[in-house]
Amino acid sequence: MKTILLIDDEAMMLDLLSLYLTPLGYKCVKKESAKDAIAFLESKHADLILLDVMMPEMDGWEACNEIRRHWDIPIIMLTAMSEKSDIVKGLKGGADDYISKPFDEDELTARIEAVLRRKKGISGKLFFKGIILDNDSYQVQYNGKNIPLTPKEFAMMSLFLSNQNKVFSREHLIMTIWGFEVATEDRTVDSHVRNLRDKLRKAGFPPDDYLQTVWGVGYKWASK
Repeated sequence: MKTILLIDDEAMMLDLLSLYLTPLGYKCVKKESAKDAIAFLESKHADLILLDVMMPEMDGWEACNEIRRHWDIPIIMLTAMSEKSDIVKGLKGGADDYISKPFDEDELTARIEAVLRRKKGISGKLFFKGIILDNDSYQVQYNGKNIPLTPKEFAMMSLFLSNQNKVFSREHLIMTIWGFEVATEDRTVDSHVRNLRDKLRKAGFPPDDYLQTVWGVGYKWASK
């Protein structure tokens, strides 16, 4: 069963969406603020997000950008706006699609199915110079040899390979890997990076060439 995270500050809209989507076989999780939704994603999984644009505190565009910083979950924007500039803004911000309110229920379903279908077509594997990282089986191999990683090490490796050449501060890594509410120190990140390098090295991969320290900032995975 696919889980859809519904984010809208109007409880009536959340109930309406859930009332329509639940009989179609979707599990609906309702959140009335973007901050509550992001907190949910820290520990729970969603297959798709329906995100309202006009919300207080953190609007849909801000929420979309924040979600995209940490998760690769399909996002469909729900908007009462039909201006082309607003639509383009949402799509450039990382949204996969949009639908205008009031929407036709059949159109909404078709758009959900289309986005999920496109997402399914994307390989769950990442490849890099003999490394194969499988996000579905949580396994990493180098030249056919398994590399036993802890869940945190795997999440870090997946983040680096998905964002090559991007510098991640220790604070960003803590927030992304451990979450907002977990008390984690910088040296914990350094320890996990050190362990990840050791395991890659034991498998025969040269980690120092790619998993690089950016002094005074954090770490990056170089694509050279």
